Amino acid sequence: MSSAFESNREPHPPLDSDVEIIADTRRWLEKAVIGLGFCPFAAHAHLRNQIRYRVSTRQSTGGLLQDLAEELHSLQAADPQLCETSLLIHPQVLADFTDYNEFLNEADATIREMDLEGELQIASFHPLYRYAGNATDDIENYSNRSPYPMLHLLREASVTRAIRTFQGVDAITDRNKATLRRLGREGWQRLWRE
Repeated sequence: MSSAFESNREPHPPLDSDVEIIADTRRWLEKAVIGLGFCPFAAHAHLRNQIRYRVSTRQSTGGLLQDLAEELHSLQAADPQLCETSLLIHPQVLADFTDYNEFLNEADATIREMDLEGELQIASFHPLYRYAGNATDDIENYSNRSPYPMLHLLREASVTRAIRTFQGVDAITDRNKATLRRLGREGWQRLWRE
């Protein structure tokens, strides 16, 4: 995996193949999201192979919105037993986190325009992710730092079910921050060297 994921540099250049992009994303999911326990719901869908990975080659936000609409439609139409969630990975557009963050309003508007509000939602991940109020290099930001910019499309019913069955869902963010503080930057970088 490129050092872009391990640092604050810009995301990957558009040279990686879709296969490499998906492999990097799976590795991040397994080592960080599942391995560090950032999301207690991810392992189930991953182990059952219910996560769809789609790489967008779009280089404009307009093109990405088209791919987003297609992916939202695909997820809505898919059998949840076969496709629980989808990762729309877009390495060639929205490399700047501020632009990406602003784009999320357009992504949410697309959900409303497609009449999918209450059915599907979007979670955000980016190589330069920064929580409001955090400095760029704060270790806590790494809970949402992915190898490439991506939109995680989720079924509302799945989120509701997971919240009902998981004890301590309100403490996930605080627990993730504590995990990252214990790990530190050195531990985070070591995770990708192993």
